[in-house]
Amino acid sequence: MSPFLSLFVPVFLFLLLLTIGFSLRERNAGVLMMWIGTLGIFGIMCWKILEKLPT
Repeated sequence: MSPFLSLFVPVFLFLLLLTIGFSLRERNAGVLMMWIGTLGIFGIMCWKILEKLPT
């Protein structure tokens, strides 16, 4: 898998979770989906930042 797709697929899935969770925000499952989507996007951003830092 190309580097672009290996990053695009998880970002797309986490954003999809955020979108669906926001539309279902009155239910507990929607709130959980928003949490997972937010933490997933935040995790990917932190991972990419740490990857760029010199060792």
